[in-house]
Amino acid sequence: MAVKLDEIRSAAARVAASHGLEVVDLEFAGSAKERILRILLEKNAEGRARLKAEIEAARANGDTASLPQLLVEGRLSLDQLSGITHEDCTAFSRDFGTLLDVEELIPGNEYTLEASSPGLDRKLSRPEDFERFTGCLVKVRTFEPIQTNRHWQGRLTAGAKAGCIVLDLGALKQNSKTRKAMGVSSGKSSPVDVKTGAGTVQIALDNIERANLVPEI
Repeated sequence: MAVKLDEIRSAAARVAASHGLEVVDLEFAGSAKERILRILLEKNAEGRARLKAEIEAARANGDTASLPQLLVEGRLSLDQLSGITHEDCTAFSRDFGTLLDVEELIPGNEYTLEASSPGLDRKLSRPEDFERFTGCLVKVRTFEPIQTNRHWQGRLTAGAKAGCIVLDLGALKQNSKTRKAMGVSSGKSSPVDVKTGAGTVQIALDNIERANLVPEI
């Protein structure tokens, strides 16, 4: 009997909402004997707004010691913080696991349920994800190549406008081999991509196979 992922996702969203959370991604993987249902969660918009207010209040009071260092240094944006706690994951797993069993959404009893935050390299899939993380460094893999290339990395400068995203390729921190290919000996990297000769690339949303944030640590 096949697993109905759409029904599982809908059920996960209902349980998450009851805890002030949102489902970022869902994955069912593994062999028949070692199946894993992995749910990635974050605080909902209201919860993220409260977290933002708390952080801004801490900054205003000079209490930066309680904040993540990367956030203090400006290398991490507020939107990249999921706000998820261990208690959130435990409560969600308890209620969602009960619902899965009661509604028999996963045939058989042998599976492991994992709930966690999406991490700093979180997946981007919905148009609103690309809007929300405009300005962040991302890597994208496309279904169809663009100028012979399926792998792109750059700063998201336009999120989901007219069904496309735009990456600033010049924002990429090039490695030494790439700099040498560009003819740059040291210092700042060139804003021109060696594969395309372009400073930006436009990618249609329906051509994106996978997209993730790139942690700037």
